[in-house]
Formats: sequence, structure tokens, C-alpha cells
Amino acid sequence: MDDLNPVRVMNIFRKISAQDVELFGMDPASGGRPENMLWTFVPAPPVAIRPSVAQEAASTEDDITNKLGDILHVNSLIRAGLAQGQSISKITEMWEYLQVQVAMYINGGLPGLSKDSAYGKMMRGFEQRLKGKQGRFRGNLSGKRVDFSGRTVISPDPNLSIEEVAVPTRVAVNMTYPEKVNAQNIDKLKACIMRGSRHHPGANWVIKGADGRRLALKMAASKSDLKRVEEKLVIGDIVERHLEDGDIVLFNRQPSLHKLSILAHRAKIRPWRTFRLNECVCNPYNADFDGDEMNLHVPQTEEARAEAMELMGVKHNLATPKNGAPIIAAIQDFITAAYLMSRKDKFFNRRQFEQCVSYMYNGMTAKDPYTGKEYPIHIPPPAIIRPQQQWTGKQVWSMLIKPHPDYPVNINLEAKCKQYTAPRTPGTIPDMVENDAYLVIRNSEVMCGVMDKATVGDGKKDSVFYVIWRDFRPEYAAEAMNRLSKLSARWLGEQGFSIGINDVYPSEQLRLRKAQLVGTAYAKCVKLIEQFKRGELQRDPGCDEEMTMENQMSGILSKVRQECGDACFAELSVFNAPLTMATCGSKGSLINVSQMVAVVGQQIIGGKRVLDGFQDRTLPHFAKASRDPPAKGFVLNSFFSGLNPTEFIFHAMSGREGLVDTAVKTAETGYMSRRLMKSLEDLSAQYDNTVRTSNGSVVQMKFGDDGLDPLDMEGSAKPVNFERTYAHALSSTWDNSERGLTQKKVKKIVTTRIEAERKGLDRICEQDQSILPYEYEEDKPERTDQLESIRSFLTTVSDFIADKSAKIASTQRRNPADTSHIFKLSRTALDRFLHLCFQKFEKSKVEPHHAVGAVGAHSIGEPGTQMTLKTFHFAGVAGMSITQGVPRIKEIINASKVISTPVISCSLDSPYEAIAARMASALIQKTYMRDIVAYIEDCWGQDGGWINMRVDWTAVRNLGLRISLEHITTAIEGTKGMKALGVTALHHGNSHIRVYIDSPDHTSSTKPRRKPTSRPTALSKARDLAGEPPLAETGSDLFLQIQQLKRRLPGVVISGYPDAHRAIMKRDDRPDATGREPIQVLVEGYGFRHCLTTSGINGLSTYTNHIPETLSVLGIEAARSTIIREISQVMGGMDIDPRHMQLLADVMTFKGEVLGITRFGLAKMRESVLQLASFEKTAEHLYEAGVKGKEDRIEGVSECIIMGQTMGIGTGGVKVVRPVKIAEGLGQRAMKGETFTDGWKSVAKAREARMKERRERILGA
Repeated sequence: MDDLNPVRVMNIFRKISAQDVELFGMDPASGGRPENMLWTFVPAPPVAIRPSVAQEAASTEDDITNKLGDILHVNSLIRAGLAQGQSISKITEMWEYLQVQVAMYINGGLPGLSKDSAYGKMMRGFEQRLKGKQGRFRGNLSGKRVDFSGRTVISPDPNLSIEEVAVPTRVAVNMTYPEKVNAQNIDKLKACIMRGSRHHPGANWVIKGADGRRLALKMAASKSDLKRVEEKLVIGDIVERHLEDGDIVLFNRQPSLHKLSILAHRAKIRPWRTFRLNECVCNPYNADFDGDEMNLHVPQTEEARAEAMELMGVKHNLATPKNGAPIIAAIQDFITAAYLMSRKDKFFNRRQFEQCVSYMYNGMTAKDPYTGKEYPIHIPPPAIIRPQQQWTGKQVWSMLIKPHPDYPVNINLEAKCKQYTAPRTPGTIPDMVENDAYLVIRNSEVMCGVMDKATVGDGKKDSVFYVIWRDFRPEYAAEAMNRLSKLSARWLGEQGFSIGINDVYPSEQLRLRKAQLVGTAYAKCVKLIEQFKRGELQRDPGCDEEMTMENQMSGILSKVRQECGDACFAELSVFNAPLTMATCGSKGSLINVSQMVAVVGQQIIGGKRVLDGFQDRTLPHFAKASRDPPAKGFVLNSFFSGLNPTEFIFHAMSGREGLVDTAVKTAETGYMSRRLMKSLEDLSAQYDNTVRTSNGSVVQMKFGDDGLDPLDMEGSAKPVNFERTYAHALSSTWDNSERGLTQKKVKKIVTTRIEAERKGLDRICEQDQSILPYEYEEDKPERTDQLESIRSFLTTVSDFIADKSAKIASTQRRNPADTSHIFKLSRTALDRFLHLCFQKFEKSKVEPHHAVGAVGAHSIGEPGTQMTLKTFHFAGVAGMSITQGVPRIKEIINASKVISTPVISCSLDSPYEAIAARMASALIQKTYMRDIVAYIEDCWGQDGGWINMRVDWTAVRNLGLRISLEHITTAIEGTKGMKALGVTALHHGNSHIRVYIDSPDHTSSTKPRRKPTSRPTALSKARDLAGEPPLAETGSDLFLQIQQLKRRLPGVVISGYPDAHRAIMKRDDRPDATGREPIQVLVEGYGFRHCLTTSGINGLSTYTNHIPETLSVLGIEAARSTIIREISQVMGGMDIDPRHMQLLADVMTFKGEVLGITRFGLAKMRESVLQLASFEKTAEHLYEAGVKGKEDRIEGVSECIIMGQTMGIGTGGVKVVRPVKIAEGLGQRAMKGETFTDGWKSVAKAREARMKERRERILGA
């Protein structure tokens, strides 16, 4: 066979026709020819990307330059060899070396060739320069270093507004903004030029508008130089002036885990060296002041400044798009001060009260932050007049919310405070709880309740600032936060609040109470250990004795710390500082107080007590096999009393677990977030309500099925909090002179309004019967369409009002007196309520071009950093665990074929009957021969040997099996490997089974004898006594086969499904609607299809956590539902809006198959070469694109950033369309036809024509 050298290959490739080239997947029209894959010349990059590094003696060349030199050198050697007529072998050897050099020029990481022999270091070829985090794509194109940015340490300043950031003067003189000179600002800019570049506020550059010349003011040697530049300044020039107060800047902290990690602030130029910000804004940045640094960026155009302030401004981002809950709110000392000030026992005299008011308003009038109007401070009447005028702390709060009767903020709110517990006495209204833990605000006046984490902190939609933001404007909420910041810092500084050693000193009563609680717990543990040793411990379902003992002891000892915390709460003073902070939620919890004062408690490692290390004990300080609480990690001491050495070690072990978990989790969640962002980055809502990718593929017909933005959800994933809106409508419109409406009148008004809103919301199948000509029942899912969410909302409003009016009517019937002065629903209030509901629903609709994909990726990725890497254990079920946290999320978004803990949750037809559950689990779980036989013995007779077994029918009944002897014999003979042995199983009597090998003559009347033992020596003695020939004469093979069979029979599967490892009954702890506790059967393993068809299992409510199996059995929609359900379960405590999870599930399934959020899934979802290359496998995607001649339309986010274009989402997606005026007389403008509608109409007409023709034919016949 001839050698295929490159020249010959090139000639062959050139002869391939264009038609045949297309069969290779190449496009000849765009240059995709096979001969282009062979180099006839070597491209050399410009010197700029391979610079020389100058040194003292010489310069060091770049790897690319060195490799070019090697290629030229070898090439010259080959040319000289050819000219000199050297041997073919020598030239071929040099040619192959040239091939290696060219290959390393492209890819320096080739196996076996990765190190340069001259220097012993990795050669950086073109591939190495493109791929990786520091490569061109990720390091220089997708993200890059920028000008006009600064970075320094951050520190707090409560006197700043939440919208401001204090910028050091040193930073401000280096950060400039190009301001264009006009008639209004020319004098200011001339003054800046005269100050020069060294004095703030000055200027650094002047750009002449006529020719674009740049004049550097820092080069000016004297005032006269600056004067010349100032005199020549004209309108149209650009002055790059220093940053000044009020300039808009972007403030960012890394890691930027979500959208709110970079926000727009207004600069406040201050001395010293740190950036300062209001502490309320720490939450979105996740910033603290232990040395954190942050970045500052200055937008350079008016358009950028406008977008930054309107879209990224602090006041417009008070809530998180994850679920719409407030994220910028009071924290730590602010909450403590608010709590202390609003307690029932806090009173102020006139001087103190006016001092607090001046703290909030800087001793000046109250200014409306939206209109700019100023209001004089209106001091309310004192709460106590005699013997001395006293104002309450709650009145200070009323002044904070509304300083003047005409001030436009008028909120109405009822909310549970952090320490709220339902009243013990039935019928007691929540306002009257003993600990003042129910907040009521009516028309901006605080009636009762305290301000704590639940009412002024983040994460709660019942907080004061959130209600101001939702019901009025963000400016008012931001201003209220500014007032609280100044009041808290100044008042608490004067009042004083600190922690000392006395705060954690336990009283004698507390020590006695602790000793009593610990003694009781120890006694219970000793009793459990004794029961375990005697074998009397009653096992929990699915657990052995030791597991049962460990479960119960862990529960007892873990409860001690909580009980000690409750004791601290009861015994410690209400003025105790740690207790105050735990109570109001500013920092810590009762557990932390308990650990400091009373007992550190049981240390849990890996979900269990401390495991034994060497020699059956945790530490050498304890006896072997000791199960006592101190020996297994119970720390009796408190931090106040100090830990002894063994307790210190156990506590350190527990702490280490948390540190390792955090370190590992950070890398895992970071990569997960990046994959999510890459897959969802270009999804945006459109004007037709669909969610589409950048190339126009439809992912969702309507975002979240209802088209509502999670940011604007006032309730729990609902657009309106009806109770609060109703209370606000009543209180804000109350008029004693207006009569209340009757129930009948209310119904009539609501019906009229709702029906007016319902117009145009008919279902498609009702508008055009030709589309769906069949009649569907109201509740059938076939009737659902894209308007279902609006219809559902209107129904909810109607039902809510009907319920309220019914309660009013019921009260009025019970009380014949006129109650309309205290309890009524007026026409004004009803109209106001309906108006607010409809207005809030309209405002909550997602805006076109909103980047729902990027926000969804952030909303799932950012909470992922708070998840653990642990496994969730089912209480009381040994070994039954489900992977949770980060590992489970990875399994879901990777669409893994094999998962660590597959579990099928089977609902029962009879969910309350344990017998039915036992029978169903017996049908599913694999039952082995060893589970149902009393004994297995080998027997011998004159004609050979066999196995004899007796079935234990009691065990069969206990397991709930419905099997017969024939079923067992069939299972034995059908087991893999039994046919090879020639096994035959026969049943004898009602309970015995005999198993034979090689089908011997079973008709022999010889009575089998039980073989006493299987050892050959004993067998020989037995045969001698019986007068039988030795084993060698009857053959040893049969004996060995019988022994092998005897070993294998216990493992024969009698019933159950092959992939179901275990089936466990689990009774739900929480009663259902009937008040009973339903039972579920949990199946470990696979076999979903078999479980659905098992007798006694309710297939309609049975599901598995294995997504690919759901896809294969139930289809793509069921797989989508499984993804949503599994993510919801794993991230259940994170409070993520379900719309984000639905979007992720739709992205994984919109192609008709389940695609993982991995490099393989992304390659199937997207076609953009640049997007795929900027993710992973950079070089491979570029090679493939080059070979196939792919095109990139530069539509997605990644491609637009790489190419420096505006991306097509957000403001970049908006196109301005102007109306085209058609002159009169050019014909009527008809409505444009729609392909979809016209298609259906043509189908309907054709169908009617066929029906008409058929009727005529029938009538004619």
C-alpha cells in the first residue's frame, strides 16, 4: 500500500466534488473544503500578541515566536537536504519533526509533547491562549479589566442615605466624568479647570470639540497654563472633571452571586481612605466590615447614567427578584434600637421626644423625597398627660413614618412580630397578646406591637418598609430607612447598649434548672443503654436495636439545649443584652444564649453522635464500647464555665465539619451557578408574552404560566395580599357618615365589576368552535389556555369579597344594634379595594425584554451557596436516606442517568391501613428464600442427594406475601444459573420443598436420611456406619454440586421487582384533612413502571425522584413536573419563587428531551459557536465550526459581549417603530391576516364542505 503523504492527500482532497463534500457535513459555499484542513503555509500572528520580555543581558522571546523559529529552522534543513540529495529516510524524519513543531504551534498540550525540551516548561500554543479562565475568551473577551474603576476597604456610615456611597477624595480626583460644556455649566467647568488635577473638585483633561485634541491638565506647570486652557473653553468642548457629589456610580462586591451584587449609588465625596455605605445596604452585597473590599465604577455617558439609576438604583431594588421579599432593610443595631424604642415600657418626656425627632430629621423640616415639598414637623399629643407629659416609643415610630398629617404616606398593616404566639384563650384577638408581639398600624399610626426583625428586617413581606414601597413609592421607603438609620445610631449611642460578663453569668435558679434537665436526660439515656444491653429495647420500624438506641438518645440529648434556652428566656432579665438581641432577631438566637450561659449541648457530626474512632471508643479518656452521653459528644459545660479537654475536642470536630463543608461547597456552587447562567442568559420575555431564546425558540408560552414577575409578588407567589389590601382600603376611606353595604348589594357591585373585567377573556374553544368543536367540562385541563391566570385572579377577588360580606352579614344578624359605625363595608371602600387589586395585578405583569433567564439563574444559584452537602435521613428508618443539598441539585440539573438515592414514593389505594401497605411493599420489595424458610438441609439416599426445605408460613403471612409452593418452586427453577445445574424443585406436603440435581429417579422408595454434617471426614464415618460405599465410588461431583446449591438457595428471589432494593412503610407525622395519618410506601431503587401497576398502589399519585425514568414511563411533561418538584424539595427552605424553577425545568425539556445543564446539553440547546466556545471545550467548538463552515448570527448575550455589541435583552431589545401614514385614496387598510388563525379557518371551511357533501350524498341515496 502506498504511503499517504500530505501532498498526495491534498491532491485527493482537491478532486472531491462539491456535492460529495456536502456529505461530510461541510458547506463548500462558505469555504468548507477538506483541503483547507491542510496547511500549505504557516500563519504568523502580529508581534503585539507575542511580545518579547526585555531583561538585563538579552530579551526572552514568547513561546509562539520560539516555535515559529523552530518551524523555519526545520523547514530550511529540509530544503537544504533536498538540494544536497540526502536520503529519503533522513528527509522523512525531518518532515515528521516539522509536523510535531507545527502541531505544538497550534496546541502546546499534546500528550507526550507538552514540555519544551529546552526549558522543561509547558509550551503555550494557540489553544492554551484561547481556553481556560485566563484565556482570551473568558479572560479578555467575556470579561476584561476596565478604566474608571476604584477599589478600597469598606466601612459603615449610618448618616449616609441608603442611596449614597462615600468616596474618598483620593479616589475622586482620579475618577473622572466627561461633561460636555453648555451655557448652564460653563462657569462650573471653568472653575474646575482652574483648580487643576490635584485639587478637588478639579479636572484632569479637556477635549476640544473642534478637532478632538486632548489637553492634559496635570501637565500644567502653573496657574497661567490653566488660565489659558480655561479662557479657550467653548461650548461643545468636553471636560473630564473629577467625581463630585451626586454623580452616579456603580458599586459592586465580589463574588457577584446575583443581580443585586452591583447597584447604582450617588457619590458623596468625603475625606479619609475607605468607601462608606449605609448598613441597610449590606444584605444584597453580603458585605460586612471585617476587611471587605468593594469596587466602584463610573458610567461615562448620560445614557449609561440614566439606565444605571433607573434600573440599578438602590431605591428601585429594595426587594429581591428571587421571591419579591425585601432585601434592603434594617439590620443588627438598627433592629435592636427599633425594638428597645418601641417596647411598651419606653416613655419619653418632651425634651427626649423632640430630641429623637431631631435625630431623624437632622433638626429640620420633613421633605417629601418625591415632590420636594417640605412639611413642618407636627408633634402629636402625649400619650400620658398627668402627672407628667410622656410620649411612647411607638409615637416616635409614628413620627418616623408620617411626620405631618398631610404627608402622603398612609400605611395600614397588621403583622406578627418575631416572638408572636397565638393567644391561649379562644376568641382573643391577636392585638391583645401579652408580650405585645402583634403589630397594628392604622393610617400610619402605630397602635400596638414592637419593631423587630419580622417587622423592620429583611425577608418578610409584612415589614413596614416593604409596605411603604409597595403601596406608595420607593422614594418614601428609602427615606424612612434613612430616618431609622440616623435615629438608631444616634439614640443608641446616647442610650448605650453593650454586653458584659454579667450578661452570661447564670443565676443559682438557672444552674439548678440546668442540673435538673441534664439529670433527667442522663437518666433516660442510662435506661435506654440498660434496655439495649438486656435486649429489651423495642426497635423502631426499619432499625436494629443499636440504631434505635442512637436515634432516641440523639433526640433526648439534642432537646436538652433547647430546654435550657427556654429556661434562660424565663430566668434572665429582660434587660439582658444577648437575650434582647436574640428576642428581637438582630443577632443570634436562644440557642446561642443557652450555649453561653447554660450548656453547649450534643455535638452532631454527619447527622449522628460522635462515632467511635480507634478501639471501640471516641477518645482514650473513656471506657471501651461506652455509650454514655459524655463519651459520645455531649458537652455539659457552657462557654462561661469553660470546656474540659474532651469536650473541647468534640466541639472542634463539629466546627471542623462546618468549615470543610463550606470550603467544598463554595467551589461546587460556583461552577453550578456558572452553568445555570450560561444556559439561561439569553432568555427574555417578549411582547407576545412568550419566553424565547435569542434565536427565537419558544421556551415558555407565558412566563411562569401567568406572565407575572416574581419581584412584584405581594403575597406568597401571589400578586396581591388581599387581607392587607382590604384593611388598607377600609382604613384609608373610613367615613362615619357613609352607610355600609348589604351582602346583596356587595355581590351585585362585585359581579358587575368582575364581569366587565372578564370581557374578552373567553376561552379559545368557546370563541371558535371550529378549533375545538367538542364540549369540555369546566374543570377539564383541556379548557385551560393562556388567559387562565387572569380568570383565576378575578375569581379569587370575587370569592374574597363574598367571604368578607358574609361575615359582616352574620355579625349584623347576631347583633341587632347598628354596627355600621364599627364594622361595615362602604361603597367607597369596596371601589378602593377593587381598584387596588386590579392595579397591583397589572403592575405585577412581567415587562417585555425582561431578562427572566439571567434572573432565574441567579435566584437558584445564589441560595445554593447556603445549602449544605449533607444527606437527609428519614427519622426512624435505618439506612433510608435521600441525597439533598448541593449534590442533589447537581444530579437534577445534570439530568443524571444514575443517581445516588433513587426513591419511588408510592401512594396507596387504602392509605390508612397498615396491612394494605405491608402487602403492597411485599409485592414490590425483593423477598429472598432465607426470609421465608425455617431451615435448608441436604439429605442423602441410596440414589443420591437432594436439598430439603420447610416453608415458614407464619413468616410469609407477616411479610404480607401471597404465594404458594408452586410459586416458590417456579422461582427456584427460573433463577439464573439453576438450569446449568439441572435443578428440579418439587413440593411435598403443605410445607416442604425438595430440590434435585440432574433429574434423578424420584420414584425410589428409599427413605432419605438427613446428612449430619457436610465435612468429608464425618461423611465417611456416616457412610461406614451405614454400610454404604465410599464417596469416591458414588462420585464427589454430586456432593460438591449439592453443597453449591445449598449455598445459593437462600439468595433465590421469591417475589418483588429486580431493581427495587427495599420497600419501607412510612407513616406521615402530620394528619391530613381527615385528621388521620396516611401511610406511604417508599421504594429504594428503580422499577417505576412496575410500581405503577402493582396491586394496591394508587398509580395516579405515585412518583419517583429519578427524572430519566419518569421521562421513559410518563413522558416529557411528567419529567418537567418532576424537575420542578425535586428542585422545590431540595431548596424548600430557600423561599424561591416557583416561576424560576418552572423556567429552569422548561429550558431542560423544551426540546422534547431532558437536557442537562452541562456542556453536552448546552450544545443541543444552542447553535452559537462563540457562546459554546466561551463556556467549555473552546478549541473543539472552534475546530468544528471551521470544518463545517458554521455561521454565528451574534444574537445571544455571550456573543454580543464578545463582539462589543448591545445585547438584545432589556433596553437593548427595544425597537422604536413609527406609524406609516397612508395617503387617502390609496385604498382601505384591512387587518393583517394571521397564518395560524387563517390556517384554522381554512381547515374549518374544508371540514364543513366535506360534511355538506357527505350529507347531500346520504340524502341522495
